[in-house]
Amino acid sequence: METHTTKQKILNLTITKIVLALLIFMAVVVIGQQIASKLLALTPLDRDYRNLLKGILISTAAVSTYIFLFKKYEKRSINEFSGKGLVKNLIMGSAIGFALQSLVILVIYINGYYQITAVNPVSFILIPLALMFTVAIIEEILVRGIIFRLLEEKLGSYLALAISSLIFGGLHLANPNSNFLSTLCITTAGFLLGSAFIYRRNLWFPIALHFAWNFTQSGIYGAITSGNEKTTGWLTTEIKGPDIITGGAFGPEGSIQATVICLMATVFLLILSHRNNQIIAKSKK
Repeated sequence: METHTTKQKILNLTITKIVLALLIFMAVVVIGQQIASKLLALTPLDRDYRNLLKGILISTAAVSTYIFLFKKYEKRSINEFSGKGLVKNLIMGSAIGFALQSLVILVIYINGYYQITAVNPVSFILIPLALMFTVAIIEEILVRGIIFRLLEEKLGSYLALAISSLIFGGLHLANPNSNFLSTLCITTAGFLLGSAFIYRRNLWFPIALHFAWNFTQSGIYGAITSGNEKTTGWLTTEIKGPDIITGGAFGPEGSIQATVICLMATVFLLILSHRNNQIIAKSKK
């Protein structure tokens, strides 16, 4: 009886929940990607459509795994993936992500460092669409759905927000062309996305914001995203100028204005969360 109680206590520890959830979730995503790639390679579909379908399959597997895992583990309804208000959360998140990234690009344009060289067919957005859609879902489940949410239960909103955002920024240190300013911006973006979750208490909202931020950057404005290889989007562009404004080889989200814009949006969402009593205090247990 005592052994069973000890085992149950260990399983209920915050760190145990986080580690187990991360291991299970990443195993499903990695194995799922391998299986989806091999199966889709057998079809006559074009590469762009295969990538789009793979993104949809992996995203579905990711969300399903999260719901199934925590429904069994925590024995509760998974309200953070509730269908209630789904359309509103997706529209709001996408609109905010698009607006914020557009402001970042606008600063580059006003300074004369952004030039459009070609307008491509709309079909060119398929690759960044599939990539950014999948990345947003996976990263938001990992950082906000697992790490932040579980830490928040124990440490409260603010400390959990700080820790998860630092982890989010740290994970991007491995990206090509990362530097101090890009890490600062990604960390600030982590605060923004965490604040988005606090405000709506629904993962669809930060997922949509995250997706729109990345997709607008590469799929629409033709810029590099997070230091990765540049993909072909709707616009083909040349961005040349001081790294502090353009973000350099890391892309516009490595710029000073991206950091400031994310910080301002974070403060705004936290103020709204305070008014709506969405902030959780540190547990006294």
